[in-house]
Amino acid sequence: MLESYVTPILMSYVNRYIKNLKPSDLQLSLWGGDVVLSKLELKLDVLEQELKLPFTFLSGHIHELRIHVPWTKLGSEPVVITINTMECILKLKDGIQDDHESCGSNSTSRSTTENTKSSMKPRKIQQAAPTDPDLPPGYVQSLIRRVVNNVNIVINNLILKYVEDDIVLSVNITSAECYTVGELWDRAFMDISATDLVLRKVINFSDCTVCLDKRNASGKIEFYQDPLLYKCSFRTRLHFTYDNLNSKMPSVIKIHTLVESLKLSITDQQLPMFIRIMQLGIALYYGEIGNFKDGETEDHMCHNKDILGNIAGAEDETRIDIQYPVQYKGQELYSQQDDEQTQGWVSWAWSFVPAIVSYDDGEEDYLGSDPTSTMHQQKSQTLKDPIVSVGFYCTKATVTFKLTEMQAESSYYSPQKVKSKEVMCWEQEGTTVEALMMGEPFFDCQIGFVGCRAMCLKGIMGIKDFEENMNRSETEACFFLCGENLSTKGLTYLTNSLFDYRSPENNGTRAEFILDAAHHKETYTEIAGMQRFGAFYMDYLYTMENSSGKASANQQDFPSGKNEDLGTVQENSTKSLVIGPLDFRLDSSAVHRILKMVVCALEHEYEPYSRLKSDIKDENETILNPEEVASLEEYIPTRHTSITLLKCTCTIFMAEFNLLDHLLPVIMGKKNSSTFMNTTNFQPIRPLPSIQILVDKVNLEHSVPMYAEHLVHVVSSLTQPSDNLLHYCYVHCYLKIFGFQAGLTYLDCSGSYCLPVPIIPSFSTALYGKLLKLPTCWSKRSQIAITEGIFELPSLTIQATRAQTLLLQSIYQSWSHIGNISSLVVNEALMNEVFQTIGVKSKNPLPTLEGSIQNVELKYCSTSLVKCASGTMGSIKICAKAPGDSGKEKLIPLLQGPSDTKDLHSTKWLNESRKPESLLAPDLIAFTIQVPQYMDHCHSSGAVLLCSVQGLAVNVDPVLYTWLIYQPQKRTSRHMQQQPVVSVPLVMPISRRKEDEVSVGSAPLAKQQSYQASEYASSPVKTKTITESRPLSVPVKAVLNISEGFRSPEERMKEFIGILWNAVKSLTLQLEVQSCCVFIPNDSLPSPSTIVSGDIPGTVRSWYHGQTSVPGTLVLCLPQIKILSAGHKYMEPLQEIPFVIPRPILEEGDAFPWTISLHHFSIYTLLGKQVTLCLVEPMGCTSTLAVTSQKLLTTGPDARHSFVVCLHVDLESVEIKCSNPQVQLFYELTDTMNKVWNKIQKRGSLNPSSAYPETMAGPVPSSPVRSSVGTAPPDTSTCSPSADVGTTTEGDSIQAGDDSPFSDSVTLEQTTSNIGGSSGRVSLWMQWVLPKITIKLFAPDPENKGTEVCMVSELEDLSASIDVQDVYTKVKCKIESFNIDHYRSRQLQNF
Repeated sequence: MLESYVTPILMSYVNRYIKNLKPSDLQLSLWGGDVVLSKLELKLDVLEQELKLPFTFLSGHIHELRIHVPWTKLGSEPVVITINTMECILKLKDGIQDDHESCGSNSTSRSTTENTKSSMKPRKIQQAAPTDPDLPPGYVQSLIRRVVNNVNIVINNLILKYVEDDIVLSVNITSAECYTVGELWDRAFMDISATDLVLRKVINFSDCTVCLDKRNASGKIEFYQDPLLYKCSFRTRLHFTYDNLNSKMPSVIKIHTLVESLKLSITDQQLPMFIRIMQLGIALYYGEIGNFKDGETEDHMCHNKDILGNIAGAEDETRIDIQYPVQYKGQELYSQQDDEQTQGWVSWAWSFVPAIVSYDDGEEDYLGSDPTSTMHQQKSQTLKDPIVSVGFYCTKATVTFKLTEMQAESSYYSPQKVKSKEVMCWEQEGTTVEALMMGEPFFDCQIGFVGCRAMCLKGIMGIKDFEENMNRSETEACFFLCGENLSTKGLTYLTNSLFDYRSPENNGTRAEFILDAAHHKETYTEIAGMQRFGAFYMDYLYTMENSSGKASANQQDFPSGKNEDLGTVQENSTKSLVIGPLDFRLDSSAVHRILKMVVCALEHEYEPYSRLKSDIKDENETILNPEEVASLEEYIPTRHTSITLLKCTCTIFMAEFNLLDHLLPVIMGKKNSSTFMNTTNFQPIRPLPSIQILVDKVNLEHSVPMYAEHLVHVVSSLTQPSDNLLHYCYVHCYLKIFGFQAGLTYLDCSGSYCLPVPIIPSFSTALYGKLLKLPTCWSKRSQIAITEGIFELPSLTIQATRAQTLLLQSIYQSWSHIGNISSLVVNEALMNEVFQTIGVKSKNPLPTLEGSIQNVELKYCSTSLVKCASGTMGSIKICAKAPGDSGKEKLIPLLQGPSDTKDLHSTKWLNESRKPESLLAPDLIAFTIQVPQYMDHCHSSGAVLLCSVQGLAVNVDPVLYTWLIYQPQKRTSRHMQQQPVVSVPLVMPISRRKEDEVSVGSAPLAKQQSYQASEYASSPVKTKTITESRPLSVPVKAVLNISEGFRSPEERMKEFIGILWNAVKSLTLQLEVQSCCVFIPNDSLPSPSTIVSGDIPGTVRSWYHGQTSVPGTLVLCLPQIKILSAGHKYMEPLQEIPFVIPRPILEEGDAFPWTISLHHFSIYTLLGKQVTLCLVEPMGCTSTLAVTSQKLLTTGPDARHSFVVCLHVDLESVEIKCSNPQVQLFYELTDTMNKVWNKIQKRGSLNPSSAYPETMAGPVPSSPVRSSVGTAPPDTSTCSPSADVGTTTEGDSIQAGDDSPFSDSVTLEQTTSNIGGSSGRVSLWMQWVLPKITIKLFAPDPENKGTEVCMVSELEDLSASIDVQDVYTKVKCKIESFNIDHYRSRQLQNF
């Protein structure tokens, strides 16, 4: 009797999946109690059909299948099914993107799945229906349920392989066992009862090994990589809760897996393959594979690449750690998909849940019930979906990144072996991945971990920086640290899991689940997430609400054009990610390792999974009626993502070694195949200076429409879409940064930092951007913005002494001068100056410059026709803080804007009352610029530039010179000997020319072969050089000329004019610059405490009237400038962009002539005792600039222009006065400036030829100019003005006398042959008109004391013109009258 019920159940399962079985043999064996079946082939088509995976089975077989049925003790002992060695090989289905029928239609909706099942059932009944047609008695049914609930399944040696392209992924599980357990999770024979409607099971996996290998074209694996995961064991607990004894499906399913220790290992060759497998998971999750319908596009994949690269590293690693079904793994990926397919693997997994859990269906069928009633029952059951909670927990996870190298064995025939070396590892504690779902309407995934860190291991690129014998501390090796330790945090990551003894299931109570979006967001806040985890927390919530009370519409209906569903289903997707306090240290070791990983990841060429369809608009687009538009306006589904970083510290160290030239070209896309080998002993530099950046909080919010393509097609077809609908057609991004600050610090020998010296005090800023989806759909709407961006900066201050800037410069240069294997020596005096010991007063503290800008607002916008930008800058202030006399700091203002400079051109303002700067002062700079997208487009109006600049006051104070000429006291330079001079450890004392070594700024040089004995002279170190070694006989100047292609200055000038002409030929220009007043005192002018925030004219005025005499000051009042294009009417400089001007320029050259007017230019001097003397009386001029152009050769790329430039200048009368005290002041000021300039030049021109290394051997006499490390100018190969390449200094190897080949004498024939040369012709005509010029010279009469003499010379009606053609130059000058008078003043009388 019993056999007739139990046997068909077991047989049907075996028979369904296994080929060529004889049911009679199986039945006989079963009744004997034990079945042993060997070498079984699986029915691959049935497996594919049932699993509905996008994979196809290449092979599948079972070595041995054992079934043990204890017929005599069925009520107390479990049926045991044992599978020994099961192997399956899978691959992705061919042509999967086009295969809509096989996967797309039947894998998505729940109901279809049920239908498929029920349609298969009658066949089963015919196959294996028992002879007894009556229903069994109740006790038999309950016994069968007990048997099924307690089946034990044991699989020994399960092998799964997945092959794709050159990838072979194999999973090998030594043993997996599933059995039923009791309340304390111990093995037991259990059944659900009316009092306890709970069933518990455990699955133990032992020794799981995952391998990832590369196969060659013939399909063979040449050499095996280290396994990704080796012998990892984990256990899974399953908990089913039923509503009543007759429930077909549990109402709550919990499946939780715990791994104590997860050790992943990835080699450089496995990394691209691993990323490929990850992309497969994402593509499957989002339904990009196999789920496309006609007319659906997936334009998001291109975004995915960037976004996945940018996601926080912490999260990436989580992704790596999870050895769990991909549908949960994919959840954490912040992807910017705008796809229509949320119907990916989640729906597939969901449709599969009943198949896993519900055994009753089959059982009822075998017992002869009517198939149609079964169908009906199932339908009614699926209305209430079970709650499924899936969790993965990992106590400690480690990911190790290894670099491999081939190693040939001793014998010729033995295969090559791969030797791997660990270079970096990531450790993570307390990882949790939890997913909670109830049908399709609710899905939530939470991911978090308690703490993580990244460490450097072994050496990288031949530099042995972390070998075992180095004795480097763990803190030095660790470059990324986030969150807390499990020891301090406790087991919070297991909260409410089946492994938590406090969870409801482990205490006999029923768990409560939050399945409402509003309640969920209130409970799972960022704060709650951080309290539970500490390092990283992510919450992804997807809900689908039905507003009209219809049955839940399938999401796939939405994109396929059923507009009536737009208002009924309200979908919402939010992701919030929080990253806890983190510390990121970027030193050479860390940077080279991270970039090496990126390089390895880029070394693959796989086709993307989703084909990008062109976003061409459908011609037969449905036009919506007004009701449908109104319903669309009510609710548009969006995906919202928020990422928050809390308390982030980033430290950028000076580069101890720099080999980025082997990594960056690969990352930038220029393949670099140079096999680079180098072995260097590494000695860390201490103290090691660094820039430390602290950020209180960074918040990034991103929103994108869920069904972008469908929405854009609909909205772009409307004639007048509302602002609300347009808003949803964009991707929006907000970035807010709070409390950003930066300072200088250093790492000492003990591994601790000193207190940071502030460079940038705390400030906040915000950035907003939006990008139009599918811009091709909007091609007819030229006014709609494609991209838009807004940047706001309330205030930013930077403060630094010269020593600090020199240190910053040397940190920057250590990274920018690529190819430096040896590290730089840090100047001790510079370090002592920057980092002064607390409590010790320095003898002469350095002045600090402090600059601040306020209220910067920039806006950018681009449409299909124009690109435009507008912006304002509120104010700028620069002042110096210098040590005062009484120990107090004195504040010296150096630059201030906006400043009221209207009256400063005459000296009257000194005696009038000056109004303080009002808070409502206009912005210092306001501008708007608009440029056509295509300059040569026939319809495009020309470019427009509107700009206004308010007055500036500048004080060129001597404290500025002090700041500029600072030089560290002691100089450290490396000598030719082995021993370093200073006690700072050196890295590679390779013998080089001393002059090249003293400067940080010198170019990375080729290592010269030396006759001196040197430890590393014969080492195989080679570095790329910017300038190759040259033979001594080629002079520098000749080399420079060759590189510039023998172009004369005239040719270069003509080319420059051509470029300039292209920029301005159709430019509407309106420029308004208020006067800039420059005060040049010969002594410091500290701002008195009475004046608020350093008003420069106010400071000068208070000194002028003060008790102490004002230092001699030269005041240079630069003119107000106004430039207007022809025919342009004045507009406000700040416009709403994009904008239209009243008279756009259509033809090139229409903007000319420009009218340029300058007013109120004057120079005067302030001397002690309230004396003001004028040097140049206020004057101005009006000028007109006209330019015309004509193409000489209209065809071909080398179309040349001929230019005619006309400039006419009308000057106002000029009056110049000069006296002895003014000349003296003028001399003092120029003398000071000259000395400063010479000092800067002297320090800068450290042997200019050092950029061109000679192939000389042996020591070279050192240059007398010695410099400290931080103070060198930038590399002279960039032709810095302070080190002219042509000039020679002492120690230079090029003879200065041999200058005859370079004499610039050019004959007339050569000049004329240049006419109409490669860059066209230029004609220039300029005319000046000056009504009167008066020069007055004053001097005391040496004979009569108290009297003065004055000489006055007057010139009237001056005009001058210059006519420059290619063939001749003509200059005309005309003076109407000229006279000189001589006056003497009597005592107390005028002249």
